[in-house]
Amino acid sequence: MTDQERRTAEDRVVRAVMTEYQTREDENGGKHITGYFAVFNSNYEIGPGMSESVAPGAFSNSLAGGDIRALTNHDSRLVLGRTKAHTLELREDERGLWGDITINPNDGDAVNTWERVRRGDVDQCSFGFEIVSEETEFRDDNSVHWTITEVRLHEVSVCTFPAYEATSVSARSAQRDELEKRRLQAWKERMKGVLQHGT
Repeated sequence: MTDQERRTAEDRVVRAVMTEYQTREDENGGKHITGYFAVFNSNYEIGPGMSESVAPGAFSNSLAGGDIRALTNHDSRLVLGRTKAHTLELREDERGLWGDITINPNDGDAVNTWERVRRGDVDQCSFGFEIVSEETEFRDDNSVHWTITEVRLHEVSVCTFPAYEATSVSARSAQRDELEKRRLQAWKERMKGVLQHGT
């Protein structure tokens, strides 16, 4: 693995979404899974005092030129679809990131996933991405909220148990602590200036 690949792998994060998936069959009998892989302006609770939301338009650059996969449980061996192969369609609308996966009828794993979604046994998803830009807000209750304004999307996944990765929680905690340290330092500098000016 090159340094660039290692850096990219370390920068990738996963976010979980409660969603409403649907299965459908087209006029040719083809099987599809459709639903939202991300919902705009919806709070994702990362941990105590930390939350995120995804802003409308955050996926637009990725959708314009990216090659994105649909996976089962983030497993790269279980590919359900791919934008490059036109077996995964993704688009943004006013609600969020919507997707349609065309299931390969010759892939037993994919058909099994479709059946699990159809029965309601699997109804959640996650998306894997890198954060390109975001805004940070310190709220009155001392919590921190990040609004993600642009991502580099790598994959979307149909999941049994979607969850934040421990590394993502740890990274956000460290980021919050660093921001708090900077805020405290800036406050101290302001107070020092006030006291010096007052004397």
